[in-house]
Amino acid sequence: MGVRYPEQGGFGGVAAVPGYNSAEKAVAWLGPRLASQGFVVITIATKGRSDQPTARGKQLLAALDYLTAKSPAAVRQRLDPQRLAVTGHSMGGGGSLYAAWTRPGLKAAVPLAPWHSIKNWSGITVPTLVQGGTSDDVAPVGTHAEPIYRSLTGARERAYAESAGADHGTFVREDPLIGALTVAWLKRFVDDDARYEQFLCPAPADPGLTEYRHSCPSS
Repeated sequence: MGVRYPEQGGFGGVAAVPGYNSAEKAVAWLGPRLASQGFVVITIATKGRSDQPTARGKQLLAALDYLTAKSPAAVRQRLDPQRLAVTGHSMGGGGSLYAAWTRPGLKAAVPLAPWHSIKNWSGITVPTLVQGGTSDDVAPVGTHAEPIYRSLTGARERAYAESAGADHGTFVREDPLIGALTVAWLKRFVDDDARYEQFLCPAPADPGLTEYRHSCPSS
């Protein structure tokens, strides 16, 4: 488990979980990336590497509960417990969907190359950004990210971003486009910072995006 946080207080919190058979290092890049933008971030390992998405979602929520109630005082004094979000890769992305469905008080969810056997997430109300890659043959967008996005009819806001040439492994390391979209979504909905609207709506002018959909406008 790793916790990163800015130097002063009042920041939103984000929990990140890896995918099937992956260690914490698969989402470790999100720690410094998000902390540098003003979030308290906890990246976790799963209880078992073969844990299914529901278990990963429960562990995401447990990580948020740890941040708000049991983490060191230096962490808690920098955290706003009312502004929390989840993200994850692959089955961890599926876990982030479960977490958002279970805890509607979350401010945002960002599933990265999500994998889940359930494709109907119409019960989610949390603003959700689904990201996928054109070259992903583990969780192909046509059978995972796209139908998941289409099902998010109850979400207050939703977006779908598809990165050109990205495969399943692209999402476990620093990527400028994936990172920028994740930051913009979290700043917009966790921090309620309308300045980030311009990076989400209309579609970003980035040649790395082969497809982008958004329930504009969100402000």
